[in-house]
Amino acid sequence: MTASSQTAPRPRLFYGWIVIAIAFVTMGVAITARTGLSLLYPQMLDEFGWSSGATAGAVAAGFVISTLTLPLVGWMMDRWGPRVSLPVGALLVAAGYAALTQVTSLVGLYIAVGALAVNGSMAMSYIAHSMFLPNWFVRNRGLAVGLAFSGVGVGGIVLLPAMQAGIEAYGWRTAALAMAGLIVVVIVPLNALFQRRSPQEMGLNPDGDPNAQEGVAPRGPDAAALIVDHDWAATEWTLRLALRTARFWWVSGGFFLGLFIWYAIQMHQTRFLIDVGVSPTLAATALGMTAFCGIVGQIGMGALSDRIGREPCWTLSAIGFATASVAFMVMEGTPATWLMWVAVGAQGLLGYGLAALFGAVIAEIFAGKRLASIFAAISVSGNIGGGLGAWMMGAIHDASGSYRLGFALCFAASILSAICIRAAAPGKVRRVAGKALLPRP
Repeated sequence: MTASSQTAPRPRLFYGWIVIAIAFVTMGVAITARTGLSLLYPQMLDEFGWSSGATAGAVAAGFVISTLTLPLVGWMMDRWGPRVSLPVGALLVAAGYAALTQVTSLVGLYIAVGALAVNGSMAMSYIAHSMFLPNWFVRNRGLAVGLAFSGVGVGGIVLLPAMQAGIEAYGWRTAALAMAGLIVVVIVPLNALFQRRSPQEMGLNPDGDPNAQEGVAPRGPDAAALIVDHDWAATEWTLRLALRTARFWWVSGGFFLGLFIWYAIQMHQTRFLIDVGVSPTLAATALGMTAFCGIVGQIGMGALSDRIGREPCWTLSAIGFATASVAFMVMEGTPATWLMWVAVGAQGLLGYGLAALFGAVIAEIFAGKRLASIFAAISVSGNIGGGLGAWMMGAIHDASGSYRLGFALCFAASILSAICIRAAAPGKVRRVAGKALLPRP
C-alpha cells in the first residue's frame, strides 16, 4: 500500500442525498394525501347528495386559507427549517383526514378538507420543499429536485390504487383513517429527526463540493461561474425588494396559471372519466398512472433543465398540460380509452415536470437568506390559481353539465404560463451548468 493511498481521505456520502431521499418519501405520501381526496368524493357525493362544485369548493377553500398561512410557512422555514415546518404540516393533514370521518355537513367538510388537510399539505409538499431543497445543489439542482419530487409518482402508483381498494372494501372513512395513520407514523418522525435546511448547517457545501482548505476543485463549474447578471446576483434580496421587480410578478403569474391547470385537471379527472363511461377502478388507475408517469417527467425535466435551461423546459411542461386538455375535450365527444392514456402521458411525462422547476426558477432569480419568504409570497399566487382552477372546473360542470369549457381554459392557461416564465428569464440571471460548459463564442 502506497503512502498516498494511506493518507487519501475516505469518500463519504453527501448528506444532500439523504435530504433528497427523505423528501422523496415525504412527497410520495403528502401529495397522494391531497390527490386522494378526489377518490373519496364519489362516495361522499352519493352519501350526502352534495354538488360537485360545493364539494370541490372545499379544496378551493384550502388554497385560499393557505394563501394567508403561506407567509407563516416561509417564516417558519427561515427561522427553524424543515425539521419543524414539515411535521407541523403533516399533523394538520392527518388531523384533517381524521376529522373528515366525522363530517356530516358542508361546514365540517370545509374545515376538515380546506382548513386542515389542504392547508396543512402546503407546509409539506412542493412549495415547502422548494424553499430549501435548492440550497443543497447548484449544478444539478433540477435533477436533485426532480428526484425528490418523483416520490409523488411512486406514492401515486402505490397508494392511490390501495386507497381506492380500501374505499371499495371498507368504505371511505376507514380509508381516510388509514391515510391519517400513515402520515403520523412515517412522515412526522422522519422529518423531525433527519431533515436539514442547508449544507452549511452541517459544515458542507452544495453539490458535495469539498471545502477550500482541502485543495480539491469542484466537479464542474462553481456557483460564481454560473452568474450572468452580477449586479442582480449580488443583491441581498428581501421580500420587500423582490416585490418591486417585474420578475417577481412574471414568476407569480406563471405559478398562478401553472397551478390553475394542474389542480383543475387533477381534482376533476376521476369524476370526468367516470362521467364519460370509464369504470371507477380504471379511472383511479389512470390517476395513479398520471403520477407514475410523473416520476419520469419530474426527473427527466429536472435533469434536462440543468442542460438547456428552465424556460424551455417550463414551455415543454406547459405543452404537456395543453395536450391533456385537448385530449379530454375530444374524449367528451369521443370517449376512446386511448385518448385517456394520451392525457395521462402528457400530464405525467411533461406537465408534472413543472414541479422540478418551481424551486429552481425562484432560487436562480432570488437566491439568498430570505429565499423561503420570497418563495412563500410567490406561492400565494400559485395557491390562488390552484384553488380557482379546482373550483371553476366544478362550477362550470354544474352550470353546463360539461367540462369542455374548463378544459379549454386550461389550454389557454398553459400557453400564458409559458409566456410568463419566458418573460421572467431566470437564465438571464444565472445560467444552468449545461450552458456554462458550452464553449463561448
